[in-house]
Amino acid sequence: MIDTSTPTATATARAHAPRMGRSAWGRIAICIVLALPAGVFRVTGFAPNAVVDLLVFGGAVVAASFLLAWAAEAAQKDISGALAIAILALIAVLPEYAVDLYYAFRSGYDPAYEQFAAANMTGSNRLLLGFGWPLVVIISLLVARRYVKAGSLPASATKVLQLETSSRLDIGFLALLAVVAFLIPLMGSIPMWFGFVLLAAFVAYLWRASKVSDGDDEDEEMVGMAGNIASMPPRARRWTIVALFVVAAAVILSSAEPFAEALVASGSALGIDSYFLVQWLAPLATEAPEFIVAALFALRGMGGAAIGTLIASKVNQWSLLVGSLPIAHVLGGGTTGGLPLDGRQVEEFMLTASQTVLGVAIIIALRFHRWSAIALVALFAVQFVVTDTGGRWVLSVVHLVAAVVVFWVHRSSILPTLAAPFRRAGAAAVRA
Repeated sequence: MIDTSTPTATATARAHAPRMGRSAWGRIAICIVLALPAGVFRVTGFAPNAVVDLLVFGGAVVAASFLLAWAAEAAQKDISGALAIAILALIAVLPEYAVDLYYAFRSGYDPAYEQFAAANMTGSNRLLLGFGWPLVVIISLLVARRYVKAGSLPASATKVLQLETSSRLDIGFLALLAVVAFLIPLMGSIPMWFGFVLLAAFVAYLWRASKVSDGDDEDEEMVGMAGNIASMPPRARRWTIVALFVVAAAVILSSAEPFAEALVASGSALGIDSYFLVQWLAPLATEAPEFIVAALFALRGMGGAAIGTLIASKVNQWSLLVGSLPIAHVLGGGTTGGLPLDGRQVEEFMLTASQTVLGVAIIIALRFHRWSAIALVALFAVQFVVTDTGGRWVLSVVHLVAAVVVFWVHRSSILPTLAAPFRRAGAAAVRA
């Protein structure tokens, strides 16, 4: 055994300690370079036109989102328990929430922005389930073919992705939130009291998640950039993570407002519906790093963990994000009645909630079939063709009818899943 207390041993240990390679530092440098023009624009006030602003500040948000995703994942090396869950949950959603909450805040004194707050939320929510979930499943099933050929997995592994048992808690919370979400289109607004209820649900989710044990004391494998950062010596790793957090947060918070404004202005300049850009382009930019991280896990044969992170993101969106919108609206000068919704917003929330119910029905048995992934992608694609009021209502009904059928097939899993958020941690572990 080496005595690391001696100077020679310490020097030797440091010499052989893993270090982050040049390629990893190069990726961080690229992200910082991409974010620099946004800082120059903000400091100097230079704003040539809306489209250039969109590219500059949008690029900065995407670059900062990658830095944030890498640092948040690597931080799990040093933070554990409930504190890690709380911090990482808040950090992971910062890019998307910064943009969405700006719209909600602005709507408090400018009613024209009320539609954009809900648009961003419904777009990111449907993008995550309609594109993100199937992407991870398809990659996982394709990767499983290698293991099937090697004889380490059964042939069924190329058709069905098995979710981790710890995901039942997340699915239970998502199921309850999906049902509660239908109150929004029924009320025609997101009242303040309802926002506080959703925030309380988010706190309860964090608390319950902190009590769940996976029964595995081994460190979770980290891939890609997070793995590079995690492999650094402890002190250097912690300083690197803190620096990435600070830089990314500063870029995102300073770019959120001009990026959000550029999205709206670019619609008029390019002859594209501003609502469409806000609903789909902004979420695509802020969700991209999360999709890539999940895809990397899937490529490493960790499909269950990959889809589990995206399910948790859905819980965060329906609780923390939606719950924060009416509060931001009131802080911006809106009435305490909360964030009002027009007819289109009601339809969008109805479609988003119905899609979530179908998603819950598909995964409630802790299995994700490839045909279910294909169906989700197909239904997600249809909404870009069906853009009228009647079409959105019909599509919502299609989601709900399909969900009823799938729930019937998985009926034995309904009660255990709905009970998971309320069950004691020990009992949940036994029954899972």
